[in-house]
Amino acid sequence: MDIAAVSMALAQASQLSQVGTAVLSRAMESSEALGQGLVEMMDSAMELSVNPGVGANIDIRI
Repeated sequence: MDIAAVSMALAQASQLSQVGTAVLSRAMESSEALGQGLVEMMDSAMELSVNPGVGANIDIRI
């Protein structure tokens, strides 16, 4: 392999790594937003519940 081919291969690998990192960053941001939405939905469901204490505790005896 000549120097030009090695240089092009390294540049391509670097670019692919940067693209992969950007995609993972977007996926993490999306997951975080979905998680926050889920928490807010659960909080609002507990506030609207007629009996907010029902189902909040589990009594297990063996």
